[in-house]
Amino acid sequence: MDEQRSVTIPIGDAQLPADLTLPAQPVGVVLFAHGSGSSRHSPRNVAVARTLNGSGLGTVLADLLTPAEDEVDARTAELRFDIGLLASRLAGIVDWLAVERPAGDVPIGLFGASTGAAAALVAASSRADRVAAVVSRGGRPDLAEDALAQVRIPTLLLVGGLDEEVITLNERALAELGEVGELRVIPGATHLFEEPGTLEQVADQAGTWFTTHLGRR
Repeated sequence: MDEQRSVTIPIGDAQLPADLTLPAQPVGVVLFAHGSGSSRHSPRNVAVARTLNGSGLGTVLADLLTPAEDEVDARTAELRFDIGLLASRLAGIVDWLAVERPAGDVPIGLFGASTGAAAALVAASSRADRVAAVVSRGGRPDLAEDALAQVRIPTLLLVGGLDEEVITLNERALAELGEVGELRVIPGATHLFEEPGTLEQVADQAGTWFTTHLGRR
C-alpha cells in the first residue's frame, strides 16, 4: 500500500502545498511541474503520477504558486509564464526533497507539462547534482531559453502528433539540448492528450524513462 500524505513545503517566504505518494521502497521520486493555469490537482498529472507509483516511483504534486499568487494569476495570467519564479520554486522543492528525504535517499526526476516543462528544465540546469532525469509532456521547453544548453541530464520530450506548432517548438529545443535530449511524438494526440489511450502512452513512456535513468544514479 502506497503512503499518501499532504505536506506544506517552505520555499523562501512561500508556503507551498503538496501531495506526496510513496511506495514502500521507491526507486526514485518524481516532482511534477504543472502547466499554465493548472494546479497539483491536474487530472492528467494525477493520472500519470498513479502510473509512476505503480512502477515503484514516489511522486510529488505541488502547487508552485501560493493561494494569494494564484488569485492574482487567475485575473492576470502573468505568473503562469514567469518561468524564473516557477523554476526557483521547483529548485527549492528539489532541495527540500534532498535534505528532508521524505522518500529516502533516492534520485529525483522532474515531470513538466506545458510551461511547467520550461520551469523543470531551468531547475534541472541549476540542480544537476540532484536531478537525474526530466520528462516533458506537451511542453514548452523553448521557454527555458539559454538554460537548455546547460541541461546535462537525460530529457524526454513527449508531444502529440496533432500538436504541430508545439512539435516545431520542441524540435528547436531538442537542437539546444543536444545528445541528452530525445523527442517522441504520440500519434493522433492533440495538446492535452485527451484522445483515448494517448495519455496512457505518455504515462508508460515516462515511467520507463524515469525507472531507467533514476536507477542509474
